[in-house]
Amino acid sequence: MQLYNTLSAKEREELIEKAGKDRLTISFYTYAHIKNTEIFRNHLFIHWNEMEVLGRIYVAHEGINAQLSVPAENFEVFKNHLDSITFLENVRLNIAIEQNNKSFLKLKVKIRHKIVADGLNDDTFDVTNKGIHVGAEKFNELIEDPDTVLVDMRNHYESEIGHFKNAITPDVDTFRDSLDIIEEDLADHKEDKKLVMYCTGGIRCEKASAYYKHKGFKQVYQLEGGIIEYTRQVNSKNLENKFLGKNFVFDHRRGERISEDVIANCHQCGNPCDTHVNCANEACHLLFIQCEACATKMNNCCSDNCKEIHELPFEEQKKLRKGKHASNKIFKKGRSEVLKFKKSQ
Repeated sequence: MQLYNTLSAKEREELIEKAGKDRLTISFYTYAHIKNTEIFRNHLFIHWNEMEVLGRIYVAHEGINAQLSVPAENFEVFKNHLDSITFLENVRLNIAIEQNNKSFLKLKVKIRHKIVADGLNDDTFDVTNKGIHVGAEKFNELIEDPDTVLVDMRNHYESEIGHFKNAITPDVDTFRDSLDIIEEDLADHKEDKKLVMYCTGGIRCEKASAYYKHKGFKQVYQLEGGIIEYTRQVNSKNLENKFLGKNFVFDHRRGERISEDVIANCHQCGNPCDTHVNCANEACHLLFIQCEACATKMNNCCSDNCKEIHELPFEEQKKLRKGKHASNKIFKKGRSEVLKFKKSQ
């Protein structure tokens, strides 16, 4: 019984190109009580592998968080399979605004302690006692209210390329970091202000809304379905779009254009740019913003040192990496000292 990938990303890419079939990039999550995560994980892999589903799925005792790609022709079969699972029946599916057949190239279903790393002790509060979910129209009304505080629950490299007008965008590296900062900054407004939160697809806000209610906030709201669903509703209902720039996504696309505004800059030359790339030096792989001119000049690398290494023969690069741990710069997205125009820490 096959429970893991047998094809490399390159082999899968070639198969996708050869097939010439459209694929849909989808994300969804739900909090639920899953007793045997290993059995559930294997069940998903077996069935989804048969449907040619690709993606990154996290399973934990608290639920499931999935970003994936499925052949368009298999969508109904995939949806029927979800509906056959009690706690996934009619789960909201966020379908990407911009489609890319190569958004994912492997199927990875992994067991995790939590579906989102948050560093919280969930035993101290009820994660199901969440805030009020609002759609795009109500969200637009709320954020125009002077008694509303709008908070971006994403990390700095996400909000750097796109965020809602007038949103508080904490300069943090992790979701957990933002929780205490926001509580401290809004400590005097737990009763008189409406706390409205948003994130990519809603999963972080779901946990945060329960956490802030536990911390004494009386009026807690979250954008239902996150930026992805907001954009769909804005387009389908012809609403005013209050989001500026790109929505960062966690697949090979790295971003979806929501508005024509470019609010970020190239980390190497400072010119307007909102294209995230990974340093071509495999020993670095730093995520940063790079314009086309700098990509050409730097051979898709973040620094002169990485450029020199990347231009070495492949076998020499492997020798340099041998026995060394991966650079922690990959976890400090956009924070490297080599980036002259990086976002401030």
